Amino acid sequence: MLWRRCPFTVTVVAVILAVGLGTGSLWYPVTARSWYPLVGYGLPALATGHWWTPVTASFFALAPLYYVPMLGGFALLAGFTEWRLGTRRTALVTVLGQLAGIAGATLLLLATRGTGWPWAVQLSAQLDVGFSAGALAAVAVASAVVRSPWRLRLRLAIAVYLLVTILYVGTLSDLEHLMSALVALPAGRALTRDLGPRRTGHPSRREWRLLAVAGVVFIAVSAVVLWLVPGDGPLGSTADAEESWLDVVVTLVLAALLINGLRRGRRSAWWWAVVLAGLNVAIGLSIPVLIAVATALDEPWSFDGEPLFVADRLVWATLLAILVAGRAAFRAPSRRRLRRGAPGATDRETATRLLMRHGGGTLSWMTTWPENSWFLASDGDSYLAYQSHAGVAIGLGDPVGPRGSPASTVREFAQMAERSALVPCLFSVTTATAAATDGLGWRHVQVAEDTLVDLPGLAFVGRSWQAVRSALNRAAREGIEFRLVRLADEPWSRVAHVRAISEEWVGDKGLPEMGFTLGGVDEALDTRVRVGLAQDADGTLHGVTSWLPVYGPGGRVRGWTLDMMRRKHGGFRPVVEFMIASSCLAFRTEGAEFLSLSGAPLARTEDEGPVAGLQRVLDGLGAAMEPLYGFRSLHAFKAKFAPRYAPMYLAYRDEADLPRIGIALTRAYLPDTPVRDLVRLGTPAARTTGTE
Repeated sequence: MLWRRCPFTVTVVAVILAVGLGTGSLWYPVTARSWYPLVGYGLPALATGHWWTPVTASFFALAPLYYVPMLGGFALLAGFTEWRLGTRRTALVTVLGQLAGIAGATLLLLATRGTGWPWAVQLSAQLDVGFSAGALAAVAVASAVVRSPWRLRLRLAIAVYLLVTILYVGTLSDLEHLMSALVALPAGRALTRDLGPRRTGHPSRREWRLLAVAGVVFIAVSAVVLWLVPGDGPLGSTADAEESWLDVVVTLVLAALLINGLRRGRRSAWWWAVVLAGLNVAIGLSIPVLIAVATALDEPWSFDGEPLFVADRLVWATLLAILVAGRAAFRAPSRRRLRRGAPGATDRETATRLLMRHGGGTLSWMTTWPENSWFLASDGDSYLAYQSHAGVAIGLGDPVGPRGSPASTVREFAQMAERSALVPCLFSVTTATAAATDGLGWRHVQVAEDTLVDLPGLAFVGRSWQAVRSALNRAAREGIEFRLVRLADEPWSRVAHVRAISEEWVGDKGLPEMGFTLGGVDEALDTRVRVGLAQDADGTLHGVTSWLPVYGPGGRVRGWTLDMMRRKHGGFRPVVEFMIASSCLAFRTEGAEFLSLSGAPLARTEDEGPVAGLQRVLDGLGAAMEPLYGFRSLHAFKAKFAPRYAPMYLAYRDEADLPRIGIALTRAYLPDTPVRDLVRLGTPAARTTGTE
């Protein structure tokens, strides 16, 4: 099997082992052999006319111990590339990447050794062996066909490795690696155009956090390398760096704290990282000023290690730029901040307790999501969840509390918002709450339509259920099983697989990640949320759905609301129909009253008679966004389950608030998308590519 899929990789590894055995290099350093100058590549080999050395040297390692990382690294990197790109393409990019690394390093040293640069002079006299530059070039090219978000992660790993080794170690092999990657990374897209994804998505919140974490990791790894492996890099010797073990420990502890906070999107960690990066950048900018002042006072002053100092400041400046550019990804509030809040603010625990006491509508569990804020009414027994964007407080769904309290809760919420200089509105409320806001002089307009499936007596019989029955029957034939689980209780590997499917779906749609009333894997990990998994006999996951509980009074679960819905690219085709139908049967057995397939924004049935005014504008907006997000197609898909429909409304004070509310809703659903990208998404070209 391995030979059939990766013959080039297996052949190269076998040849390296055979050469090592035949020459004794597996147990005796090749650098100590008299014939080493005849096989090693580098500037001395070029000067003596040894043109064959890029071939011969590729099958050796410098020392017996080096065979382990060289063979393992080549097998992993080239093998992965061959698995993804095929044998011919892998052989081509590996061989050309090896030659590019050797030639690039040789030419650079040839051009710079005469300048007196100590690093260039030292490397100009050295020889090297190994196939690592080719393997690194191969995986750099293969990164172009890796699906999002792993594409970014793989390239970040390559970049961190290259920068740390070239800046702080600086051996000849490190220079060869850098040269091969500089050629392979930009060439990857052209060489794999027929294999790669048709388009890439924008970095999600997780990816912005990963970029920031990668910057901190780079700084931490650099400190360890400077302490453990001092070298003579292009920026000077690191052997004299004043790094004690205590400095390294402090750096690692601070980095660990920042990494933990940044990966969770904590605002406090973001602020600390910005402060540290800003201080380091400020120190870097102050040094030239101090030198200029000292020179003006006829007291010349300098300090050792200027190049390394400048490189460190550039790293901190890059981290600062990432933190500022991705600041929207670091909004997770701390518990202390949640309790401070606006007037009448409460916390998530109180909101969850009130929801389970009084029950709520089909969107009510979304009101407990941590990115919300919660307004507690004066009776202490009702709340309304909201988010603040663009100066607007967007209430999410119906207020939760005793029956008959919506109007008073909305009134107090509006007063709180106005005291805080915010525009109040309610999004996706039911007919009862919309009617209650009418009593306050507000207006409302339909923005979505909930799709409800009643479970008692449900049977998939009749012509209208043909598609659902076909999905169930086909799943049975192909061995696709359905499991209804709590994702938090599943093994780590299963959770990681769910994340991979979800992030592949988000990244390769080529569109910004949405939020607000659209949850993902993090929300599905709540222990009260149920998750449907469709998998085959081999354990391969083909689809995922998550279901949010709909509580009635007393904490009894009356029904479930569909939230996340993901399918594996190239997997079991009718997996969504299969998962929803299987969930209907499972929840019916448990005694649930209904399922909500949730409402698609800006989508509704079209047989309700003529519309006018704002409703016509919203219908037009829904038609414009259809090629991008397919809300109407999704709404039509849910008709397969013969649902009943319940309108959902936007309630607002008056028409003067609508422009700002429109901006706020855009920011709520697309919190990480720059304005220029929103404009681009509205162009005909973007709408066309969104449907590919």
